[in-house]
Amino acid sequence: FSLKVVLSLTCKLKEAAKIHQIKHVVLVASGKGGVGKSTTAVNLAASLKCEGAKVGILDADIYGPSIPILLGLEGEKPQAKDEKTMLPFEKEGIKSQSIGFLVPAESAMVWRGPMASGALSQLLNETDWGELDYLIVDMPPGTGDIQLTMSQKVPASGAVIITTPQDLALADAQKGIAMFEKVKVPILGLIENMSHFICGHCGQESHVFGQDGGKKMAHRYGVPLLAEIPLQLDIREYGEQGKMIAADASSNIGEHYRKAARLVASQLYYQQTNKDTVEIIITDD
Repeated sequence: FSLKVVLSLTCKLKEAAKIHQIKHVVLVASGKGGVGKSTTAVNLAASLKCEGAKVGILDADIYGPSIPILLGLEGEKPQAKDEKTMLPFEKEGIKSQSIGFLVPAESAMVWRGPMASGALSQLLNETDWGELDYLIVDMPPGTGDIQLTMSQKVPASGAVIITTPQDLALADAQKGIAMFEKVKVPILGLIENMSHFICGHCGQESHVFGQDGGKKMAHRYGVPLLAEIPLQLDIREYGEQGKMIAADASSNIGEHYRKAARLVASQLYYQQTNKDTVEIIITDD
């Protein structure tokens, strides 16, 4: 006498907590400064906006806020919606908030880690973001208190790591990837800035800072290489003028950012749809 038992269970997985009405929080991070992280964050936001999404950007780089300059909002002061909530600034349809709007540009932020983390939490939670598809967070460089606070307390959908081809930058980027893996934040991909220089006369590519570093690292960790952004004068000029090169449809450089944004959006879409239900079937054979 034998008895066969078949048990079928359907489990509904609990969704990650949402901040207000924000669908996805994307952390843009780097292992070291000076690799173009803030410029990339702004242009990713602009690219997602061009695709029809509702986008905001939070400047989490407490000690060196760059977003007010890159958006052409330097010197602006935020307005209060009520006693507990601030209104974000809006530039070309992108909402933004930064400690740079609250502190004079010439002042140094001499804060210990807990103070900086507390200020960041206030900026995030006490801003009336409204309904957003994506909140791009420009993280400070490195793997310190603020990065851990954002990674552990904020329901981030994923992180984008910014690097350059140099071995030193890649070594620091590797530490950033390791940190996000430890706190269970998915790596959406790498973006290699200053990937190559295109000669304005002959059009030849020169790999000034090394070649294929980002590609090799992406392959090593099994994550996409979202873009290889060339070293181009236009990127700096647009940023200094408070403009977003990705919003310029005629710019070939902007297409690199727009392609990266589409890849990020598609990954987040499939990541979300694959989390709906899991069916578990147990059989006693």
